[in-house]
Amino acid sequence: MPVPGLGTYDESNVFARILRGEIPCKSIYEDEYALAFHDIAPRAPIHALVIPKTPHISLADFAAGAPPETVAGFFRAVAHVAKLLGLEDPGYRILSNMGVHAHQEVPHFHVHIFGGRPLGPMLLEA
Repeated sequence: MPVPGLGTYDESNVFARILRGEIPCKSIYEDEYALAFHDIAPRAPIHALVIPKTPHISLADFAAGAPPETVAGFFRAVAHVAKLLGLEDPGYRILSNMGVHAHQEVPHFHVHIFGGRPLGPMLLEA
């Protein structure tokens, strides 16, 4: 099903290929709902990606199309990865880019986890 502004899910996107084992990743955690791995171009001392194991393009697509247990399992995995990385006490940021205005680069819903230093303000002044 097409997602407004994003099109239809592309099975050849890099995260789909990682999930199929065609491209290696530096894995942090995996369960039935999600795969977490280190970003290859980190923007903070700790920069992980968490991707659902389902073919969804955006959060809206994921929330509307994935079973409730998959949505819950995915977000539990995000929290678990932050804990595994030792980020609970000092704090961390999660971010998900969706669509052109947010500069989404991979058309597979995913969450970034940033930490390891003070991260500064959320957005630059407009």
